[in-house]
Amino acid sequence: MSTNTASVPYGEVLNSLVNASASAMSGSRPRPFGFGRNAIAAPIREPAALRRHPHLVRFEDVEADLDVLIDRAITAIMDGEPAEDKILGHYVHIASLVRAVSFREGKLLEYAFERVARANPNVLVLMQSLKLPLVKAALEAVSGNNWSSLDGIKLDCESPAKGSYTPDLIVVNRARHTAYILDLKRSLASYGDTSRLEELKTKMMAAAMVLPDWLYKTQKRLMVDTVEVAIVDGASRPSDHATGIWALSEIDDLLEIDGAAACMAELRRRFGARVQQLLEVEARKAIGVDERIVEVVGDTEAALITPKPPRINLNGPSRTFEEEMAAQSFDEDPLRGPWDEERFERVDTIDDDEPRPVFFRIGYARRPGAL
Repeated sequence: MSTNTASVPYGEVLNSLVNASASAMSGSRPRPFGFGRNAIAAPIREPAALRRHPHLVRFEDVEADLDVLIDRAITAIMDGEPAEDKILGHYVHIASLVRAVSFREGKLLEYAFERVARANPNVLVLMQSLKLPLVKAALEAVSGNNWSSLDGIKLDCESPAKGSYTPDLIVVNRARHTAYILDLKRSLASYGDTSRLEELKTKMMAAAMVLPDWLYKTQKRLMVDTVEVAIVDGASRPSDHATGIWALSEIDDLLEIDGAAACMAELRRRFGARVQQLLEVEARKAIGVDERIVEVVGDTEAALITPKPPRINLNGPSRTFEEEMAAQSFDEDPLRGPWDEERFERVDTIDDDEPRPVFFRIGYARRPGAL
């Protein structure tokens, strides 16, 4: 049993019938970036147009089934009822949709992957009850050794374990006696600068060391002699096969089915169009609610707005007392003369008990001084 990172199978090449026949007779598959008994130096890759796999799938062949999967995913997304959120307000429905889309897209990719894989009768896709034990010895072996040096080591799945790992899919190529542990991600963007991706790889590699024994004991004596791991990026960003990262656009080579990646791409395009329609509807609803609120609030504020009294001049009036009184007299009776002596009292008649002007201080708070 060899255990290594998934690598690119090259299949048959149209311009090399001799090599294709020899490869078919040998029953082995070149693994240019892998490890194990079939590892060889990486040859120059043939153009994609010349690469062919023994099986083919067209979107028309699986369109009805994939549309049903899309409908189910959309229905599940719409069924969710978000909890009230004071921060998001009327936009909480949009946030709820986005969260639901992230979850449902992953499930959609898993079911679609299984459906497309049926085009290769040699491929068996396992999706249910895939709880692989993380055996302590496997974790220690992975953490303390180079991955390439673990080739040929197979551990008992019933040995003492520290938790478990549940892959999204286990793909078994019965003709090659090869098993793939696959983890499908709608996007690896969130794993950029974190250690989560390395932790995931460690779990996958530890699970790979017990998978042959687990398959034999739980899957009706299913036997494999090679296990490979791959993290499939649904966003199809640049892959790195040497570290187990595969783009969704490259699954033709994993399944040995021409057209598999094209079917998945069309699935995501249709699913994306449906999701965007949902988001647009919810966005229009949210904006419509907000517009009504703005109108009501605007009318209320307009009714509450009243002419403000003049601000108090803390430095004293810019006009003299007589000028201020004269200005007020003009407002009350325009026909009264500006300097009518009846409007004023003599200074010596002002009551000495009237309050005197007080000086106000404006500034930052200070610690009170001692009395």
